Amino acid sequence: MPIIIHTHETERPLIGKSHWWGAPDLPADTPFPYVTLDDGTSEPLTFVCQIRCEDLAAHDPDGLLPHEGMLYVFAPLDHYLGDMDSPLDYHTKPCVFYTRRTDNLQPYEMCWEGTYESVFQPAEEMEFEYTDESSGDGHRLLTQPYEDEVALQHAGQLCLLQIDEDDRWSLRFYDCGSYFVFLPDGELKPEEWQQTDSAMFYY
Repeated sequence: MPIIIHTHETERPLIGKSHWWGAPDLPADTPFPYVTLDDGTSEPLTFVCQIRCEDLAAHDPDGLLPHEGMLYVFAPLDHYLGDMDSPLDYHTKPCVFYTRRTDNLQPYEMCWEGTYESVFQPAEEMEFEYTDESSGDGHRLLTQPYEDEVALQHAGQLCLLQIDEDDRWSLRFYDCGSYFVFLPDGELKPEEWQQTDSAMFYY
């Protein structure tokens, strides 16, 4: 059952709530995901969003995702947000984290080296809308990729998230494109970092 994601700026506190960008409210014992590069250094993935799963329950009658707990998505998007020096691109696998814990969560702190400036973009509130269209534009959950070659390459996998270009965030996938996050085995494992499959389609 595809779910359309709407995001908007807000002054409301979003700690422990569904939000796009901002800082992840990870459980205290959960590390931030990094990717090890060929030279031995490491680079953090971009935090994309966290979803309070109970917000999806009314739109997910088939129970493809848990209806309680918190889901976090991280992907190599810094380059596509304007950081041309980022060593990560769409060949780097994204990852997700799922926890049943929703209480006593605190925003993860990460600043640019030598400063007190947060590396995270301002958080935006997320709202969810069911659609009976199996595929389409926009940011979506549980959708079918509308590009046939992407759908065929990942047949049998659950398309967890579709991210489209967004001018408000200066988010660009080359000339025109979309980024997809897939769950190969179709389920989330609590308290485990899961490296997921991804695809980018662009013209």
